[in-house]
Amino acid sequence: MFGVVREVRQDVAVARERDPAARGVSTTEILVVWPGVQALLAHRVANALHGAGLKFPARALARIARTTTGIEIHPAARVGRGLFIDHGTGVVVGETAEIGDDVTLYQGVTLGGTGFASGKRHPTVQDNVTIGSGAKLLGPITIGHGAKIGANTVVIHDVPPNSTVVGNPGHPVRVEGRRPEGPDADWAHLPDPVADAVQSMSTRITELERRIAELQGDGAEPIAEVTPLRRRQGPSPAGG
Repeated sequence: MFGVVREVRQDVAVARERDPAARGVSTTEILVVWPGVQALLAHRVANALHGAGLKFPARALARIARTTTGIEIHPAARVGRGLFIDHGTGVVVGETAEIGDDVTLYQGVTLGGTGFASGKRHPTVQDNVTIGSGAKLLGPITIGHGAKIGANTVVIHDVPPNSTVVGNPGHPVRVEGRRPEGPDADWAHLPDPVADAVQSMSTRITELERRIAELQGDGAEPIAEVTPLRRRQGPSPAGG
């Protein structure tokens, strides 16, 4: 009994810590209104039932939780301490998924499988990971400690610890040259590889134009202007 009360208090405290909208809100209101907290509490009961061999009641409870919260967590999925599901609509956590401690999931996240393989077929998410809205993590991959997954990223390979992954397919990048750590993320400032490449090209063109101007200033002949070829006037070779 005391263990259940402790878990409930921890889930409410995590919601207050990571959701600015929950600060100053009563415990009762969070339990009644926050779907991520409700889904997590329902999963803890369903997981216990599933572990005791009561699979039908476990699945029934998971179905009720999905209907009321929009969050689907399979009763057999393993969830650590301090999980926070923000908003939560469309979150799916598969049967063999494993989630570590202090993980944050935003709406639309999928921890899914690929194909019809048996055994371990869903992701393992280690501690202190943040997964942005709409991200899809597929297959028996491992998301390393402290990693951050950008919104709408599709991940099908292992993610190194303390890295940020963006794109489709997802690939690791760094945030301002530093390794990210902790459960929060500044999604507005994630690196954009395409924008970085365009910026690099623009800088290079500017430098080349400057050097050309210097050469022309030293008396070098100006670069000939290339003009498009014009259609030949007069009769065609066939005499027409």
